Amino acid sequence: MNPADGQERIGVYVCHCGSNIAATVDVEAVRDWATDHLGDRGVVIARDNKFMCSSTGQEVIEQDIKELGLTRVVVAACSPHMHEKTFRGACRRAGLNPYLCELVSIREQDSWVHTDRPAATAKAEAIVAGGVYRVAHNEALEPFRVPIDPATLIVGGGIAGISAALEIADAGFPVHLVEREPSIGGHMAQFDKTFPTLDCAACILTPRMVTAGMHPNITLHTWSEVTDVSGYVGNFTVTIKHRARYVDTALCTGCGICQEKCPSKIVDVRYEAGLGYRKGVYTPFPQAVPKYPVIDVENCIYFEKGTCGACKKLCPTGAIDFDQKDEEVTVKVGNIIIATGFELFDARRVEQYGYGRLPNVFTSLEFERMSNAAGPTSGKIVLRDGVTEPKAVGIIHCVGSRDRNFNNYCSAICCMQSLKFAHLVREHTDATVYEFYIDIRAPGKAFDEFYQRVMEEGSVFVRGRVAAVTDAVRLPDEEADQGRMIVCVEDTLAGRQRRIPVDMVILSSGLEPAEDAQDVARRFGITCSSDGWVIERHPKLDPVATMTEGVFAAGCALGPRDIPTSVANGAAAAARVLARIQEGELALEPVRATVDQARCSGCRICNDLCPYSAIVYHGWEQVSEVNPALCQGCGVCIAACPAGAISGSGFSDDQILSQIDGLLTALGSAPPGPVAEEREAVPA
Repeated sequence: MNPADGQERIGVYVCHCGSNIAATVDVEAVRDWATDHLGDRGVVIARDNKFMCSSTGQEVIEQDIKELGLTRVVVAACSPHMHEKTFRGACRRAGLNPYLCELVSIREQDSWVHTDRPAATAKAEAIVAGGVYRVAHNEALEPFRVPIDPATLIVGGGIAGISAALEIADAGFPVHLVEREPSIGGHMAQFDKTFPTLDCAACILTPRMVTAGMHPNITLHTWSEVTDVSGYVGNFTVTIKHRARYVDTALCTGCGICQEKCPSKIVDVRYEAGLGYRKGVYTPFPQAVPKYPVIDVENCIYFEKGTCGACKKLCPTGAIDFDQKDEEVTVKVGNIIIATGFELFDARRVEQYGYGRLPNVFTSLEFERMSNAAGPTSGKIVLRDGVTEPKAVGIIHCVGSRDRNFNNYCSAICCMQSLKFAHLVREHTDATVYEFYIDIRAPGKAFDEFYQRVMEEGSVFVRGRVAAVTDAVRLPDEEADQGRMIVCVEDTLAGRQRRIPVDMVILSSGLEPAEDAQDVARRFGITCSSDGWVIERHPKLDPVATMTEGVFAAGCALGPRDIPTSVANGAAAAARVLARIQEGELALEPVRATVDQARCSGCRICNDLCPYSAIVYHGWEQVSEVNPALCQGCGVCIAACPAGAISGSGFSDDQILSQIDGLLTALGSAPPGPVAEEREAVPA
């Protein structure tokens, strides 16, 4: 409909956003300009409001639609990412199709990036004009709905994944929980105690693991990984590869005889952090769920040499099966939760701290296993010789975190983890404990009280980044230092350099994304930040959803966080999934691409470029077609199509070109100023 013929009735609403916009833009002037200059484009009313998104602001829009018969609405406020749904909702309540509302940003794209008030006001007028020209070409669209399969896939069996699985399963819906290790439990299964309450980690975790393993609505896929994902929200098809355990779980009773009789002995790098050993056939830890062992083919004598087979000979139920093969299963799910956790920063990368070179430098995970009563030293804090108890222990914070050479971000758990270590050292030994920190970050519930407790227990806090940890033998100063290590640090509170002799150093290593985080993201059609963490839809308003509909994330897949936060993330993701399952179907945004098959040449350029794999090629007709349930309306295919056969609803050529026309027309009529002068040389 041509706005010049007077048939359109457009309302313009300009927001002050408190002072966010009004401090830089003359909002009243923009309002008056819209009335005076855009009447011939269909504008019949222009208003301003302190907070347009407030209930009163929305009521003004609703009232004008009803009383003035508005057919289009333009709101000049903040980013559409923030409040597009808000204003569309106001239009819908007033009986106007929500897609006939256009939200233009004069905050992020204008007031927040300028200091020149006249120029910013002129730019705001141009942005409003672009919105008015564009909205006249908007079409009344309707969301399309897809049914939601009630089953859910959860990738990662740590505490976040287990929590999400139990929430959904307890609500009565099926869950497929995939874990690449032989048992669920994740990193929490390796810990001794949890801060700040010092609860036994196993005592908290094991009941939840057992419940998940026995729950009738949860199917465990351990020693497995997802190899392929296709489909769209509500209707995903997922292929899961079950690696061969070489143990028939239908026959195995978990008696442990195979592990007891296995003659091989292997350093357990994964669960015991290299401090303990396991057999060639093993369960990761005594409380493992499921209880069935797996055979490590790389270290099994039978697979290496074709001899031995003690486990098979001595198994009372005949559960050992050396001929077992990998299997693939396909499941249908409606939603997916990514809870793939973290990896520990490799402390060898910080060479000056001596890890891997000095024997009594330990990582945080090694200390966790050492202090655990079920660990390789039965809970005794000792040096690498397995006997000697340290007299002085240094704990270095922020190893690999808050460091431009490695990771700029804070790993969130390191301060509290280090305070816990100090308490455990004092609890098990008479050693003096030195905490080498940059800042203590203890913002959680009862965290600061725990910090105060550790100080009262006698730990010595030295503020400053450690420069190096050296072998005292190479620095023959005092006789007392011989055979020990020296921590070289600048004590910023004392204002001097210090060299402190210690017997043991614990490196509080930071958290990094899982090694294959980028591959996982590509497989599930989501994105990661430059640091490797999954990017959420909105860090504040939608912190567990991703940009791909139907795919959520929880726990340390999103970034470093502690156990309570990971549990809360898992529950939050589960709540989002349950809401969709219970609704039965989901309304999807109708801003999608479509192919005019009469003009399609079948070149398949769009197929290769689509980041969401939403375009299929029909070979028998030699044309492409867009699956609207997968399409996210990004526009890549539209720009790339050499035949111009693809169009996008909500972003048609008429809409885009009209918006540009409105911008340039307004700038051409702007009063002399920096913006207007700059635009004089630009052809309209």
